[in-house]
Amino acid sequence: MKYVYETTGSCSKVIEVEITGEHIITGVNFVKSCPGNTSGIVKLITGMRAEEVIEKLKGTDCSGQGTSCPDQLSLALAGALEILNS
Repeated sequence: MKYVYETTGSCSKVIEVEITGEHIITGVNFVKSCPGNTSGIVKLITGMRAEEVIEKLKGTDCSGQGTSCPDQLSLALAGALEILNS
């Protein structure tokens, strides 16, 4: 399944998540973000269960903004899981 999440408060504007019915992340694309950092994140999380990634990244702050690209990714994954589990 492909899920598109519009971010708030981070450099990226949109996060596109591809996830299987078994909650395995198969792809992520950050739109308008720091390509080095976000491509590294994608390499690390591809093949992982969404729940594990959410647990690790939720609440990550960037320069006192209250959120970050990793935190926004955790919200995108939670949104995708909500649809898969409904």
